[in-house]
Parts: sequence; structure tokens; C-alpha cells
Amino acid sequence: MPVEVIMPKVDMDMTSGTIAAWHVAEGAEVKSGEPLFDIETDKAAMEVESPASGRLHHVLAEAGSEVAIGKAIAWIYAPDEEVGAPPEGGSAGPTPVAPDNAAGEDATASLPAKPALTISPDHQAKQRATPAARHLARENALDLSGITGSGPAGRIARGDVEGALRQAKDRPSSAGSGWQPQGGPLVVYRSGGDTGAPLVMIHGFAADSAGWQKLEACLPAARPLVRIDLPGHGKSPRRPVDSFRSLARMVVEAFDAEGLEDAHLVGHSLGAALALALADIRPRRVASLTMLAPAGLGPEMNGGVLAGLARAGRKESLAPWLKQLTAEPQIVTESFVMAAMQARRDPALRAYQQDLAETLFPDSVQSFDLTPALDRLAIPAQIVWGRKDRVFPWKQALQAPGRVALHLLHDIGHMPHLEAPEEVAAVIAGRLKPAVGQPVTTTV
Repeated sequence: MPVEVIMPKVDMDMTSGTIAAWHVAEGAEVKSGEPLFDIETDKAAMEVESPASGRLHHVLAEAGSEVAIGKAIAWIYAPDEEVGAPPEGGSAGPTPVAPDNAAGEDATASLPAKPALTISPDHQAKQRATPAARHLARENALDLSGITGSGPAGRIARGDVEGALRQAKDRPSSAGSGWQPQGGPLVVYRSGGDTGAPLVMIHGFAADSAGWQKLEACLPAARPLVRIDLPGHGKSPRRPVDSFRSLARMVVEAFDAEGLEDAHLVGHSLGAALALALADIRPRRVASLTMLAPAGLGPEMNGGVLAGLARAGRKESLAPWLKQLTAEPQIVTESFVMAAMQARRDPALRAYQQDLAETLFPDSVQSFDLTPALDRLAIPAQIVWGRKDRVFPWKQALQAPGRVALHLLHDIGHMPHLEAPEEVAAVIAGRLKPAVGQPVTTTV
């Protein structure tokens, strides 16, 4: 008998999940324990492993489908097992759709109809889109619900998404905020050597990859370094972000595109929250996680600092906010402010970052909660936090389970990698070799 693949329950209050992506094509072989598909919920985003070895058949829910907990979405057949109709009692899903063709015809017209999956009304419009349209919309963080489909029964095709993107670029601004959406992948930099597993670094809000320079100088020179610029930061495009989940998906796409394995993740602030989300979604490809003053572990924050950084368009207005990031204001020198100001001269960048801050931190509150992801971590993980952080309260680190090491730094603010690069590098280096013993809380 084929093995049924069902939508799992990964949170106590979870009633349904959205399939974000399939790792295995229908008809392809898969081994037990290998990644099979990604799911997303309001609180979680993670890989689901294959329950058996064999070939994947009867995939009933494509990427973007919302499925009730316990519903069957596919079956895995043994190599010598005959493949017939979906087994009796299985819950079937939307009629499969083929990629767009030149004529824009409905390639599913001749396929047998199947009963519908349990899909919420909010997602009904999303179900009528081709895979190519979904992929392009996901790449540009575009909401399909606002697009009128030109295909049969209103199905959205790739051309419809392309038209919506052109219209967005032709508008004078996005939501009247003074910036235009841009497509394309996030910019990724590689440096360092070629010995050992890569160190992947994700910067915080209003920063960019150049902000890691002091820390990089203290890390092993032979270690390959991979730095990701977040959207609207550094040289990455200003892609629309409507939630933390959509931002995390962009980072996952950049990580996947680099083909990284056994990666050691290091993230700061917002980047630390994204590194945690990445470790939650791609646990098999992450060796360790280091979070520096992470966001996402509690609602409280100093929203005035982030708002001030996003608005600042002159060095005179930027400097006071930068000094709020460190315990010792003299660390923020004139040359540091001038370097930080180079990119901020662009009013579109400032407008984008103001919108991003309002999306992720509305009314000066952290709108996303990553403590469930922290509880699920099975890899070596640690938090480094300055006791004089004036952006996020360091006591939010106490949300972490005991297996996550906690390093509290005296006389350090929100920028430990800038204020104490040698200490932070030593903490990271401890994870670049097999962990010994149980993690302990340390105070430096």
C-alpha cells in the first residue's frame, strides 16, 4: 500500500498550513527523512520530511495551497508498486495545473476532476493561478489576490503577474511613499577562503553587508563567508514586503540559490530573527546559529530608534540615532557616520525603510513572534546580547530554552559585533567545531 503524506500539525493551535514549496517533483524518487515540502503557518515555517522511500504521486496541493491538518496531499509508492487512482479515503485537492503555454490555454481541461481540499475563503483566489505565475509573484513578494486573471475561469497566468509588476513600476510611488518596487534576487557577497563550512551573515535593519567588516577581521581567514543584503538595503532591490514571513521567504530563496550546506548562520537584530527563521525552515542545511541582539523574542522595543534611523537624511540627524545603538557613544565617530550616510542620501531608500519599519514594527511593537521556532531548534544555537542594549531588552533572551547558550556582555549595547568584535568572534568560533558538553550561560 502507498504511504499517505498528510499536512502535519507543528503548533498546538494550528488548524491548517500553507504549502510554500515542494522539494520533490511528482513522479520523482524520494528517500525517507529527506525534505519533501515546506509549510507555513501564522507561527511557523519549516521543512517536512518524507515519511517513506519511493516515488511521489498524486500531489493534490500545489505551492500556495492552504490545507487542513491531517488532510492527505500526496502518496509515496514503493518502486515495484503499481500506481493507480488516489487510494480510497484520501482527501484530494485542486485539479493540477500545467505551466503557462504560448496560447494561454487551460492545459488541465482534459484532466479528471478531483474533490476540493479544505481551503479557506481568503485563499480561494490564490488557487486559480499557474505555477509560473505563483513563482514570479513569490519572487517579487506580490499578492495574487489583487490581480485579475485572464485565463480560463479567471485563472492568473504569468503574463497577468508581469502586467501587474509593470503597472507597479509605472506608478510614481508605492503606496504614495516615494519608492518604486524592484524585482530580482537579493544580493549575496562571498569572501574569505575555501576551508570548512560557510559562515552566512545577515545584517540588521538600516545596515548592510559592509557592517560586518570589524567582525570579519577577527574570524578565521580560511573560512568562506557569505553575506546577504536584505531588500532595500545595500545593493539589494526594493522588493515589497507585506509581513515578516514574506521577508523570511526572500532570505530562504537567496540561501537556496547559493546551494549552501552545513552553514553556520550569524545574524544581527532583524537579521538574527531571519537567521532563526532560516534555521527553522532549512534545519538540515544549517550547522549552527548565532543570534546577536535578536528581534522576534518579545513585543517590547524602542521603536523611536528604528524610525529615526529610517528617516535620517543628513549626518546631523543620523548621528544621534547611531549613538543610541552603542553603549559608548564615542564608538560612533565622524567617519563612521559619514560612511553610514552614503547610501542614506537616496530618498527612495529612506522611504522604503520607513515602510519596512512600519510593516515589521507597527506602532513600535515587534509584530512577529519567533519563540516557537526557538523551541524547535535542534542545532547548536546561542544568543549574544549586550546588557546596555537600548533597542531590544536583553531579558527577552530568557525566552530561550536551556539548550540555547546565552552570552551576556557587560558595557555593550545593540551592536556587539561592532563594539566587541573579538569576543563575538570567539563565541562564533566555538561553534565552528563540534560542540562539547552542554551550553552554559556566560557573562563577559
